[in-house]
Amino acid sequence: MDFTLSPEQESLRHSIIDFCRGRLNAGVIQRDREQTFSRELWTACGEMGLQGLPVPEELGGTGLDPLTTVIALDAFGYGCTDNGLVFSVCAHLFSCVVPLWRFGSDAQKARYLPGLCNGSLVGIHAMTEPGAGSDPFSLTTRAVREDGCWRITGAKTFISNGPEADVIIVFALTDPEKAYHGGVTAFLLENGTPGFKASRKIEKMGLRTSPFGELYFDDVRLPDEAVVGSVGGGSAIFVHAMDWERICLFAAHLGQMERLLERGVKYARTRQQFGKPIAKFQAVSHKLADFKVNLEAARLLTYRSATKLDRTRQVALDAAMTKLFVSESLVRGALDVLQIFGGYGYSTEYEIERDVRDAVASRIYSGTSEIQRNIIAAWLGL
Repeated sequence: MDFTLSPEQESLRHSIIDFCRGRLNAGVIQRDREQTFSRELWTACGEMGLQGLPVPEELGGTGLDPLTTVIALDAFGYGCTDNGLVFSVCAHLFSCVVPLWRFGSDAQKARYLPGLCNGSLVGIHAMTEPGAGSDPFSLTTRAVREDGCWRITGAKTFISNGPEADVIIVFALTDPEKAYHGGVTAFLLENGTPGFKASRKIEKMGLRTSPFGELYFDDVRLPDEAVVGSVGGGSAIFVHAMDWERICLFAAHLGQMERLLERGVKYARTRQQFGKPIAKFQAVSHKLADFKVNLEAARLLTYRSATKLDRTRQVALDAAMTKLFVSESLVRGALDVLQIFGGYGYSTEYEIERDVRDAVASRIYSGTSEIQRNIIAAWLGL
């Protein structure tokens, strides 16, 4: 399969990299230290079209096919050193924008997609609960039909972009007997809806410029028009969103990996020890060689998986393999580059330590590495 970029894809890649370097990277060390989410930079990304890459132009998006979307996000991760901002944009795009585009009603799309795509709104979806992370069958947030509307009660946690959210897709149990398969429904609401509250951001190890927190639903009342898709169809929406997220969000990590590899190679060529560049020591050069192999393998896997989105049910297997391999390769490569930089890599100034902190979470969000292995094993009939 040939993934040679077309002239249009090459132009898109270069324009995104130039945009990132010119607009997004200044002050990232301070933003990370202060755990600041920049609405100004978010708006700039919207002007670039990053929050609506695959959404049709008539709905406010950029209208890219899945493979070109992946190429664009690869460039985004490469050009932007603010990994938290990259993550927030991707979480918004694949947990809220894509599900609304694929499953929302015409009225929902017309009302929300233009603002979600142009950066004037921040969107999230809320599935994870204190007792239901990897286990969606333990979902306790309830939506009960009552007096002509839906009454939602419950709490969500670890919700990316939660403290900044304007538009929320919340998953709630509507039929306890059917549970996850047919008993979960997705609802759309706005921040400011009576009974809804977003907590302050939760402090965390990495991705500090991407806020996340807890959401509370205290007798939130929503009309039938707030249902996304159909009653009981929430699990299908969630799975579809995860397929896109596990492929396209992790495409941005390819760019981060390439950026780290280039920095490692440059440093190894110039850093002198024992009278010669440290690149001449196999203990160093082999780390970088392995990183190169993993990067190219990860890119081929991700690009191939992107071509299967919306085309085959088996894309769930490809998405799981992509998410697992890219995340594990990113963490391993980031740690190796930090090791090559030594004490300098451990210092804030050189920014490698931040890449390591940001990378670690990739093995957790969008389904842990262990969950991805379970998915793969199930497809193998194990």
